[in-house]
Amino acid sequence: MSATRTVAVRTRLTELRGTGLLRTLGLLALLIITAGFWIFFSAFATGFTSDFNLFFLLRSAAIAVTIGFAQMVVLSIGDMNLSVGAIGGATGMFAGWLMQVLGVPPALAVLLALALGTSLGFGNAALVVWTHLNSFIVTLATASLITGGMLILTRARPFSNLPDSFLGIAQIELGGVPVAPLVLIMLGVALVLGLVYRSTSLGREMLAIGANRQAARMSGLAVGRIVLVAHGLSGLLAALAGAMSVAANNTASPGIGSDWVLASFVAPAIGGTLLSGGLVSVSGTVLGGLLVATISSGLLLMNVSNFWLSVFLGAVLLLAVGLDRITRTVGGAAS
Repeated sequence: MSATRTVAVRTRLTELRGTGLLRTLGLLALLIITAGFWIFFSAFATGFTSDFNLFFLLRSAAIAVTIGFAQMVVLSIGDMNLSVGAIGGATGMFAGWLMQVLGVPPALAVLLALALGTSLGFGNAALVVWTHLNSFIVTLATASLITGGMLILTRARPFSNLPDSFLGIAQIELGGVPVAPLVLIMLGVALVLGLVYRSTSLGREMLAIGANRQAARMSGLAVGRIVLVAHGLSGLLAALAGAMSVAANNTASPGIGSDWVLASFVAPAIGGTLLSGGLVSVSGTVLGGLLVATISSGLLLMNVSNFWLSVFLGAVLLLAVGLDRITRTVGGAAS
């Protein structure tokens, strides 16, 4: 039975990967669409290509992509994390409190915030595994618990007196180029995730669970352990995005993460990550985050209400759900 299930898992992954041409065309289309928006806004949005705007656009994209990565890693196993924003906000506030109130050095404060984020992710995973509840329900509940706890402990007061050495990662340019160090951090994370999913057994196991969890369990994979790793990694990345947002905003504010849930799904969904699990696209998530940041920046410069960005994100997510279904049908998984 175990051998049969192993073959089933491998076959399912092969079917999903067999949509490679479709995925390549999707990435190419996404690249063309993003380039088209850049051309449009360069022509009609005054100041779009200025160094000042490009600096803030790329910085926003780096944060958006990191938020997308936090969701992508749990989508890979067929779960979701609705507490991404809550974790990012709580850990960002924790880092700010450590630096401002306790005088903890920025590097150590960020490391402790990342550890807290990872622990909160582990907590989500433990609830999912032990209660057998859907991750949607679990993380929806923990999002409320985490945010509520953070607001009670901090009394919703921001921490604004942060060290310049910490704020510099979001405020300085690299070698006179309008790129903040945050962009390099995001690209480093993208490289690591790309290697994990392409070249490690952990990445393959995560995708196998996302493709068919029951078959993966019966083939001998330690499903509980991998769920723990995926949610822990999601918490870690959400905490990283929280720290990045604090540096970009010059303050640790209770409002950080409040609007991340929809955005966290859009970047990976646009880029080709299956919302139902088993297939991810790291490069697609990078492009998806860049597209969202591009549209947001362009609309702002054209004095168009940012509410239209919410309309765009919602429409794109609905489209992604439809494409997800089509992709799984092409891969032979329609039910």
